[in-house]
Amino acid sequence: MSSSLRVTVSLPSPTEPVAATLSSGRRWRPPLQWLWAWPFPLALLLLWHLSSVWGWAPEQVLPPPAQVFRTFADMVVSGEIWSNLQISLVRVFTGFGIGLLGGLVLGSVMGLSPTARDYLYPLFKAFAQVPVIGWLPLLMLLVGIDEALKFLLIAKATLVPVTLNTCQGIQGVPNRFIEVARVYGFSRWQMLTRVVFPAATAPIWNGVRYGLTHAWLALVVVELLASSEGIGFLIVYGRQLFQLDVVLASVLAVGIVGFAIDKLLSLAEAWLLRWRKPGL
Repeated sequence: MSSSLRVTVSLPSPTEPVAATLSSGRRWRPPLQWLWAWPFPLALLLLWHLSSVWGWAPEQVLPPPAQVFRTFADMVVSGEIWSNLQISLVRVFTGFGIGLLGGLVLGSVMGLSPTARDYLYPLFKAFAQVPVIGWLPLLMLLVGIDEALKFLLIAKATLVPVTLNTCQGIQGVPNRFIEVARVYGFSRWQMLTRVVFPAATAPIWNGVRYGLTHAWLALVVVELLASSEGIGFLIVYGRQLFQLDVVLASVLAVGIVGFAIDKLLSLAEAWLLRWRKPGL
């Protein structure tokens, strides 16, 4: 006697989003999804324009968008934006480099050593709770108001997210990875370079991204309070002269540069983590 077993499996049609998801290995997204990001800012821009046309706010308080964009273009052509941005970028990347190096070292020490974490983590958490501007009076007394002050405050803004994400990323490495490495007889150096740090790359890189974002924000705050040049100084300079178009043009430059930095970091993250296979 022979018997046969027939199993019928119904598959979704290729036109369904689920099929697209499974076939590509990536989450299905509708085409031109990026268009959904435009309606809200365009509505705000329209409201801003109508407020200037209908006189809801005086032009001295809220200049019309056309005037702000014209001022921005003039500042770009004259080089005023570029010269101040160059100074600001040197400051932010110098402070960011100091904070990044310190955060990677401190986060690695706390992530790899439970004893160091028990001693250092509570103190570091208390240090992290104090905002950047809270350290300004003390550092002004210690180092003055020159470039060292800006570097230290930007480094502090970078240090906190990099340290926390590095520590948590190392602690979050699955134990099975460590056990497999021990079975293969990896040395401590091989364990760190081939297992621990590659497995913690994603959270560490998130800390780097947050660190650079915080560094850029801290730079603007520091330049608003203690600087005679830079993009933050342009904002203060425009406010002092009551040229609100200069203030808003400088704010526009800050937003554009911050957005560009974040996009570059996103591309760098995609390249750095290109070895990871997308999950279902």
